[in-house]
Amino acid sequence: MTDQTTTAGTTATATTATAAAATATAGIAPRLTAPSPIAPLLAVDGYKHSHRQVYPEGTTRILINWTNRSNAHMPESTHAVVFGLQAFIQRTLVESWAPFFAADEDLVCDLFEQALQGYFGPNHIGVDHVRALHRLGYLPLAIRALPEGTLAPIGVATLTVENTVDAFFWLPNYIETALSASIWHPSTVATKALEYRDLMEDWAARTGAVPEGIDFAAHDFSFRGQSSIESAAAGGAGHLLSFLGTDSMPTLDFVDRYYPGDNGMVAASVPATEHSVMCVRGAEGELATFEQILDVYPTGIVSAVSDGFDLFKVLTETLPQLKDRITARDGKLVIRPDSGDPVDIVTGTVHDVDEAALTDPARSHEEKGVVELLDELFGHTVNAQGFKVLDQHIGVIYGDSITLDRARRIYERLAAKGYSSDNIVLGIGSYTYQYMTRDNLGSAVKATWALVDGEPVDIQKDPKTGSGKKSAKGRIALHRDATGEIRQTDQASAADEDTSLLQPVWVDGRFLVHQSFADVRATLRRERTERAARRAATSA
Repeated sequence: MTDQTTTAGTTATATTATAAAATATAGIAPRLTAPSPIAPLLAVDGYKHSHRQVYPEGTTRILINWTNRSNAHMPESTHAVVFGLQAFIQRTLVESWAPFFAADEDLVCDLFEQALQGYFGPNHIGVDHVRALHRLGYLPLAIRALPEGTLAPIGVATLTVENTVDAFFWLPNYIETALSASIWHPSTVATKALEYRDLMEDWAARTGAVPEGIDFAAHDFSFRGQSSIESAAAGGAGHLLSFLGTDSMPTLDFVDRYYPGDNGMVAASVPATEHSVMCVRGAEGELATFEQILDVYPTGIVSAVSDGFDLFKVLTETLPQLKDRITARDGKLVIRPDSGDPVDIVTGTVHDVDEAALTDPARSHEEKGVVELLDELFGHTVNAQGFKVLDQHIGVIYGDSITLDRARRIYERLAAKGYSSDNIVLGIGSYTYQYMTRDNLGSAVKATWALVDGEPVDIQKDPKTGSGKKSAKGRIALHRDATGEIRQTDQASAADEDTSLLQPVWVDGRFLVHQSFADVRATLRRERTERAARRAATSA
């Protein structure tokens, strides 16, 4: 097994030297760009520094856990997708700590003391614990977790962290902030993406859509609206656990770096335009732009933003002039509206009326909507369940302000007009994947057990003023019940823990378990199949 700590330390040192040489050439002090050896010591909430000295004297062990406590803000998710831990361990516990252990001990301690003195004033925190950790040479932690890709019921702990060396009892809660900041977002995005996947599979089954197409029915458009490139990459990986379509390319590097292996197709996209391309010739040159698109991409799928000026003019005047070229292509031209109410634009403003009103030829373009207007021009086929599917040479994608509710209403209205759900691809943007917080799943880290003077102490938070914030108690074990559902045992015995689903994945600086992205996906698929079986058995 590869020594991840040693490997990361060597890489970090080489990277630091390279960065220093490059910046020296540019006339910049290397210290401004080289990784700081105390960066991981400062990757905490400030108050963490003051906790070590106020634990009871004789404390030698602390156990913490991560739990998604509530689905109040995501009621359709009874389970959360376990995801992001392996990336956190590699990036934060291995790579970020490597410069600390590689640096000179006195330098590390001096920098740490200077930082805290400037922050707290006279330093009552001390540096002896930092010096001791540096001399130890690794992070003395044991992380136990469910396999990534597992569907964990809300309220069940998905991982625990415990120190393995007595003197460093302060370390589990010390890394809590970085742990929380690193995993809540990819896990929550993965859980939200699964809601979309469930919705799309449901409507595909209802309307006879091709199941294989669901992999590309939701396309990740969230990159530009994420809080950082790093969050776009991590959240984008959460999306890719349920889909293949994305324009968030940093995710490819994220997957390759933190979930390497024989991952097969991780993601895909198609050539596509933006408004700068479509508008550069002005409204009068829009036809020429479409012609150039077809010239440059004579085959395959290509997507064109179509609302730069007048969406309905494109649908009823521009595309008719290009119909023969479009239908002669070996491929599909995808029309992309990008403004207005998504539901009305795609399906039309006339709905919830009788069939006569839905088929009235006197309706306006706006009342018909994009799918119906494309059908009038290019025609359709009828699938085995009797629903209309647009001609294979034309398609639609909408990616502005899509929500789960809007997606559902789009499918409902399309079905009411006789169209299958695979007539539309939805671009899922930051309105969904960034417009969320750690509270979406009530995600939190809490300490539940300690060893003080050799005696076990069960810890539990149970505030009378905070409904839903009661924590677990004592050591924790997870097992599956007779139905296959995961159940949690608090105040678990050693025997409970021996057979627990929470298994060691990283201990004392080394991975014991390392999952590929393909394995995480396979785990999630298996979990979804088992969840469906449980639901079917319950409803039978």
